[in-house]
Amino acid sequence: MRVNFTVNGRAQQADNVWEGESLLYVLRERLGLPGSKNACEQGECGSCTVTLDGVAVCACLVAAGQAEGREVGTVEGLADGDRLSDVQQAFLDAGAVQCGFCTPGLLVQATDLLDKQAEPSDVEIREALAGNLCRCTGYEKIMDAVRLAAGRKSGHA
Repeated sequence: MRVNFTVNGRAQQADNVWEGESLLYVLRERLGLPGSKNACEQGECGSCTVTLDGVAVCACLVAAGQAEGREVGTVEGLADGDRLSDVQQAFLDAGAVQCGFCTPGLLVQATDLLDKQAEPSDVEIREALAGNLCRCTGYEKIMDAVRLAAGRKSGHA
């Protein structure tokens, strides 16, 4: 089947997609967008988090055909050319990136949270990021990064 959808604001088309092919596979292997990571393939780790029509989802659990006519946002779409997004810059500034495998999913999820809730509480941050696993950071620096991005976005940092 052919899947027509928009990825990071650009019209895209994937041909010869089989029924069981995941959105993650199409993004990485067919469209050359490797930012979303392929880790658990079970929706448990969050490393493949993308937005689908503005809702954060695990791309490994979305059949590619479900993206037909829809808007997909990936980590590659967060930056504006060479200028990092506020969330990306905050992750760097707070030292929230270690091995980097979980980072793309965390960036997409944190961006989604801050787009919906400009000044989230720690509980709201933890809840939003609960589906994203990190084996390196211990999460405190990730929390710091989201707080920093929120503060900068609201003008309090």
